[in-house]
Amino acid sequence: MNCVALSGTSLVHKFSFALVIARRLSRWSFDCDIRDDECHHIGQPLNGFCERTDFNYDRRAQENLSDRQRFNAKKDAARILYILKRDGLGFDTEKGLDDLHVRVSGLLVREVLLGILKSINDENKTRLAKLGFKFFVWSAQQGYYKHTTNAYHLIMMICANCGELKAMWRLKDEMIENGLPTTARTFNILICATGKAGMAKEVVEEFIKSRTFNYRPFKHSYNAILHSLLPLHQYALIETVHEQMLADGHSADLLTYNVLMWAKYRMGKLKEVHSLLEEMETSGVYPDVHTYNILLHVFGKGDNPLNALNLLNHMKEEGTLPSVLHFTTLIDGLSRAGNLYACRYFFDEMTKYGCEPDVVCYTVMITGYVVAGELENAKAMFDEMIIKGQLPNVFTYNSMIRGFCMEGKFKEACSVLDEMKSRGCTPNFLVYSTLVRNLLRAKKLSEAHKVIKRMEKGKYAHLISKFRGYRRR
Repeated sequence: MNCVALSGTSLVHKFSFALVIARRLSRWSFDCDIRDDECHHIGQPLNGFCERTDFNYDRRAQENLSDRQRFNAKKDAARILYILKRDGLGFDTEKGLDDLHVRVSGLLVREVLLGILKSINDENKTRLAKLGFKFFVWSAQQGYYKHTTNAYHLIMMICANCGELKAMWRLKDEMIENGLPTTARTFNILICATGKAGMAKEVVEEFIKSRTFNYRPFKHSYNAILHSLLPLHQYALIETVHEQMLADGHSADLLTYNVLMWAKYRMGKLKEVHSLLEEMETSGVYPDVHTYNILLHVFGKGDNPLNALNLLNHMKEEGTLPSVLHFTTLIDGLSRAGNLYACRYFFDEMTKYGCEPDVVCYTVMITGYVVAGELENAKAMFDEMIIKGQLPNVFTYNSMIRGFCMEGKFKEACSVLDEMKSRGCTPNFLVYSTLVRNLLRAKKLSEAHKVIKRMEKGKYAHLISKFRGYRRR
């Protein structure tokens, strides 16, 4: 333990108050890239807010539907989509829809709009935006049906993905006129669509002023806005919203502090994270497991294992055992800082805290060794995880391929693909890309061609053009 303490920097901040764990956990967690060039995360993004098709259709209503009702809705949706595709000169689409004699319901509208949303690409987006709106108007004209908030969200998402931003805003206004509340989902759709256009700040200002913006379980609109901005990486805007929140007389709660602390961390403002922790003490707001996770990010990135060890011990004393997520967070940060000795120490300490390393934790360790050029240690860790019953995933294999390539052991790197298949793990484009690019860089054209031929047989054939300098034979 003393060796680890000596490898850290001086204690940045001491807890001056008893940290009490909030028993009611927040419903979200933070993500952290294992490596900037690898698309893997520790934990899950908050609530998957930006997922394209994750719309919260009334789940209780769905649960009350029979399998037959769901089947009929999908069948009728397929018939409607067929009619919509026939839209054009000489074909009366509205009459075609009427002649189907289908009963419009919330589930049917959802199925049709999702079908359109999933079909959008650069070539058909103008046409699909038109068809989506045409169906949306037609379905609203059926006397027994009224559009729900979720239906508006879907058609707004279609407009957003098709670049029809003005139409999206008009639909938002229409939704409000029809007495439907704007929620965090509404806000998120608008932010996702306008962020790239540099209009995110205007969206935030409108929702701050809006009286129709209502989202539970947050106590006021500011938290809903902060919550939605975080997975969009709008960290500077989070600071702006927090300032306006305080100016309007609203006090921060646990969620507010966690979001703000994470934003400060991602912006590299580590000292301000500690200042917020002191502010929490003054305000009587106590940290929860997510607050601790953020602090472990800070201690890991700052190569401060002593603070991290004190925090882990404090959590244990307070009756909350650190989870594998907390250890993985810390190990990832320390490995990025190059302190592999401390990484191994905390990896071994996990079992003393009652948790076992999972595949993500092993992958973080393996990646750290690979980046440091310690291939033998990476191989030993890889073998250990298999013995312990943890099956490697594509990111684990990608790290091993990268390590073999760095050592010039291309035969071993290529054999990893076969090993993946034998273990039931399908290579993704990241794996193929790592191997092919290294083979091309080493002038191993024949070997690269063999790997690319394997890609051609799968779903990544259209991405082969991304390899510069490669010509198909």
